[in-house]
Amino acid sequence: MVKLRAKCLLVGDAAVGKSALSHVFHTDGTLFQKNYSMTAGVELLMKSVNVPETSDSVELYITDSAGRETFVESCGKMWGEPSLLCLVFDLTNEKSFANCSLWLDRVRAHCLGLNIPGVLVGNKSDLSARREVQASVAKEWAQGQGLEYYETSAKEMENCDAPLLSLARAFHSLYQERRESIQNLS
Repeated sequence: MVKLRAKCLLVGDAAVGKSALSHVFHTDGTLFQKNYSMTAGVELLMKSVNVPETSDSVELYITDSAGRETFVESCGKMWGEPSLLCLVFDLTNEKSFANCSLWLDRVRAHCLGLNIPGVLVGNKSDLSARREVQASVAKEWAQGQGLEYYETSAKEMENCDAPLLSLARAFHSLYQERRESIQNLS
């Protein structure tokens, strides 16, 4: 049994549901706070995830980062060295999707070009009547950036585990690949 630790950076515009998504995941879908204060810095949550079909687990240290432009620069200093990326946008807000490019550029610049596994999450799927970003468009953009794509509803607690479980599996796969590479050297 192997226990891995990964720092997962959660970024995106303000009010896209990053905190709601991370809290629903952290509490196994038992908590959706209806009233949130905007995150002004970073919030750290930890959850251990069992990797399916193995006896291994990954402790995800989720760094929920403020999305307001006034806090972005100071938050970047608190990001540290992330192992994983969860980029979130609001399906009812085209601008939040367009800004994903800016967020991805910030993270890549911060990580000095290191390629870290990531997912793009379209949140607020429960508001389908107000949808401004089509799944096919978001999925195509995500694939072009090397990201997996997921749609969630933190409010309805739908599919909130999937993106973060996918990141845990990706981190575990990277560990396995590196382990095999080292073993092949001998």
